[in-house]
Amino acid sequence: MTTQSTSPNPIPAQSSSDDEGLILGMFTRRGLVITGVLGVLFVWLFHQWFLFQLKMSWENKEDWGHALVIPFISGYLLWLSREKIAQTEVRVFWPAIVPFLVGIFAYSYNLFFISNPMLQGFSMVLSLGSMVLMITGPAMLRYAFLPILYLLLMITISEAIMLQVTFKLQMLASQGSWLMLSVIGEPFGWFSVDLVGNRLDILTSSGELHPLNVAEACSGMRMVVAFYALAGAVALLGCTQWWQRIALILLAGPVAILMNMVRVTVLGLLTLVDPDLASGDAHTIIGTLLLVPSLGLFMGVVWMLNRIIGSGQEQPA
Repeated sequence: MTTQSTSPNPIPAQSSSDDEGLILGMFTRRGLVITGVLGVLFVWLFHQWFLFQLKMSWENKEDWGHALVIPFISGYLLWLSREKIAQTEVRVFWPAIVPFLVGIFAYSYNLFFISNPMLQGFSMVLSLGSMVLMITGPAMLRYAFLPILYLLLMITISEAIMLQVTFKLQMLASQGSWLMLSVIGEPFGWFSVDLVGNRLDILTSSGELHPLNVAEACSGMRMVVAFYALAGAVALLGCTQWWQRIALILLAGPVAILMNMVRVTVLGLLTLVDPDLASGDAHTIIGTLLLVPSLGLFMGVVWMLNRIIGSGQEQPA
């Protein structure tokens, strides 16, 4: 006498022969075909937003170039969990069709009526997460949730929001870099710095005046997004505890603001050598180089957090 499963629409668990034939450590051949077909249909459905985001990231690498690597990091996070994913039973979860359809409707509305790429991106992520939940079940979403959530960091922020935040970051960058330049130049009599609005007037000891405008390109809003993407990657790949990940994410904002002050300070020093060095490609090069010490800072925080856990575990109960 056989007993029937009461769970809705379960997909049979993998047999030992299926486990030996797993492709990429995660898929059976049938599962890989289904995943490929659904992936093609999903890309076709949201292809206009994907094309927009690709063009925006490629043509504005200094601002949104980090978005090009976000999907690869999400894919790598799934790859790290491939063994657990392969052992998780797949179940169809029909209630997820509601947020899936909401995501598609929201995408269509933001595409044809108000043309908002940022909201289109949010709708895409909502639809993707809902589709994964619907065809694989809540147990599988446990491993796919964070990689899908991380995709939000590749969405270009609306220009209206950028303009609202830009001015405040401009003032922070101006004030912070004014203080740094004053500490560097005035004690030794090399130069003096005056802050006029968001403009830095650098006066050398020989009487030469070098004005430096902290324009929207130096405001740091785009750098903040890139630093959150960097902090998120380090948190997901280097931390195992939730409180560690939250600590790193909270650190991303202050680090981004500090590094933007350093960037403006470096640009101010470059104006003393050659004013042309503080414009054009210098913004991109300096902003990219500053990601290196920032990554080192984040990794140092991860090391300290892991040491705290290790020390706590070594102490007797």
